[in-house]
Amino acid sequence: MIEEIITNLYRIEIPLPGSPLKVLNSYLIKTPKQNLIIDTGMNREECMNAMQMNLRELGVDLRKTDFFITHIHADHLGLVSNLTTDESTIYFNQPDVDTLDRIRFGNLWEDMINFTRMNGFPERELQKVIYNHPGYKYGLKGLPPFKNLDDGDVIKIGRYQLKCVTTPGHSKGHMCLYEPKRKILVAGDHILNDITPIIELTSDEGNPLGEYLASLDKVYELDVALVLPGHGGIFRNCKERIKELKDHHRKRANEVLSILKKGSQNAYQIASQMKWNIVCDSWDFFPILQKWFAIGEAIAHLKYLEEKGIVRKEMLKQGRIYSLDGEL
Repeated sequence: MIEEIITNLYRIEIPLPGSPLKVLNSYLIKTPKQNLIIDTGMNREECMNAMQMNLRELGVDLRKTDFFITHIHADHLGLVSNLTTDESTIYFNQPDVDTLDRIRFGNLWEDMINFTRMNGFPERELQKVIYNHPGYKYGLKGLPPFKNLDDGDVIKIGRYQLKCVTTPGHSKGHMCLYEPKRKILVAGDHILNDITPIIELTSDEGNPLGEYLASLDKVYELDVALVLPGHGGIFRNCKERIKELKDHHRKRANEVLSILKKGSQNAYQIASQMKWNIVCDSWDFFPILQKWFAIGEAIAHLKYLEEKGIVRKEMLKQGRIYSLDGEL
């Protein structure tokens, strides 16, 4: 599906087969001299076919097309290498490029498995998770040259001047684009209207929930009339939605604390008692990938509470355990 949002700015739906997200919103700014595609879809045939069909319909010449990627996740980045030409520029952020380097040249997947194992994820399910993870199956092919952008940098394309706004949380380097004249925010997965973006932690590095809440505050200060999200419908109530997202995570944090009042537990046990918007009879019947994302979200909230001095962690023989150490 193609939707013209305003003159020369289009939303292109790219299917995400098997994903609860269903589709990615890819955005196109089309001008006589140069085009810009924002986010691409997964590195899989269904995404490529849909993208090519829609670009043909719009008369887009990929030899005159650059790309901006909001963040590292495969549904946004995976297809970009299949679309670029020698004339293309791929705009991206350095923190997520660093993560790509760790995937290609390091042991990132193994490190995540070890970390999640330490937090109580059952051994028998760990290998199944990675081989079914969309980032592993449908991620970027190769490592193309990127043009790194920083907070405040501007991409000029036709009459559009897109200001880069760093919004870490959903990924380490997540970046939105803000067009101040038209008051448009291209939000990636930072702010979604229909669902809550996943904020997860799969290592001891960083405090993604703390960063995400700070990023929400940063965007709250912008004068936004129209939000173009990575998934779901376009919407206008940016400030109201930010308040809702902050309230969601406040309730999530309190939910974690309520669970810990029962006693010390590992992250897998905590996640199994949290409420998730998944239609299953019980935690035991959750799809393995959803358990992986759930434990990552639980750990992100635990790290946030730990840095506030409310939760403490300790390493025991059986793995990492979390306990109450204060009040929110």
